[in-house]
Amino acid sequence: MASPRPKSPRQPIVKNDKEESFWDKIGTLGRKKRIKEVQEVQAEGKYAIDSPGSPMAPEMPPEEYALEENEERSVIAPRSLDEPRVQDLMRVLIDWINDVLANQRIIVKNLEEDLYDGQVLQKLLEKLTNDKLDVPEVTQSEEGQKQKLAVVLATADRVLGISRYGLPKWSVESIHSKNIVAILHLLVHLARFFRAPIRLPENVSVAMIVVQKAGDKLVHRTVREQITETYDDLGVRCERDAFDTLFDHAPDKLQVVKKSLVTFVNKHLNKINLEVTDLDTHFHDGVYLILLMGLLEGFFVPFHCFHSTPADFDQKVHNVAFAFELMEDIGLAKPKARPEDIVNLDLKSTLRVLYNLFTKYKNIA
Repeated sequence: MASPRPKSPRQPIVKNDKEESFWDKIGTLGRKKRIKEVQEVQAEGKYAIDSPGSPMAPEMPPEEYALEENEERSVIAPRSLDEPRVQDLMRVLIDWINDVLANQRIIVKNLEEDLYDGQVLQKLLEKLTNDKLDVPEVTQSEEGQKQKLAVVLATADRVLGISRYGLPKWSVESIHSKNIVAILHLLVHLARFFRAPIRLPENVSVAMIVVQKAGDKLVHRTVREQITETYDDLGVRCERDAFDTLFDHAPDKLQVVKKSLVTFVNKHLNKINLEVTDLDTHFHDGVYLILLMGLLEGFFVPFHCFHSTPADFDQKVHNVAFAFELMEDIGLAKPKARPEDIVNLDLKSTLRVLYNLFTKYKNIA
């Protein structure tokens, strides 16, 4: 039997030390570079298919994921994040978050890196709703972070009414995996719902690569996923009215209007020993609005119909919505504002509602 070939690196090799060794080295470096490039491209392609890049993607780790026949998976096209509109949107949202959390000394620089563990999202939601979430302040483990995220996102879904309108475009897994598309969807919904004093770039979309398994092949196509639409600074389409003009161009006249409305509401609320001094805040929980409706129409509102001392955001929204129902019952047009606008201390919406009452009841003793 032939003896095995020696494995020593010092095998005797005959070569030209002056020329052959030099070009061998150059050739080896070139081959290694090409091999490395190929490996990087292969790895990038595998990650693009396997990584959780869509807010609607199944919640499972990439290594456990396998496409079934006709199943689809989508990932964001990397260069899509460099588009000017997308960059503007991320910048506006970062500035908004930092403004909201300024008194807590929280500074967000990168949405993916700073929001994925739920800490900043928790503080943001608490500030927006004025409610404390029952979650640990600091969580180091991945499991703990996901548990906190689950509570935070469940609260956000409830406040936003997602369960009533369909599935959210974000999940615990997508946010924790730093999915920028899911994060943007969540922040845009929060900014619109809470009437953030910002103007979101309109018609922002990102390119998504959709991969589908068909037979033994992976077929891909590129689609655009919409993040914002039009009029996102208001959240809804609406025409400008006199209050828009007052706020923008006649702040001195706005003060006159506010003073007239304060006099009007106190004329009636004083009958039950209540007084309003600040229109910006005294109607945000709906209690004064309900009582005012009863005084204007001469009926008693049973206490079991509303929360006389609302303890959270939902109870305040319930109160304002109930006041709106009373207005419709007596023949007033449905308010253009949403109950959430009043609860969120949107002064313009509050003034619109009170002015409608003033127009109808200004001559009542």
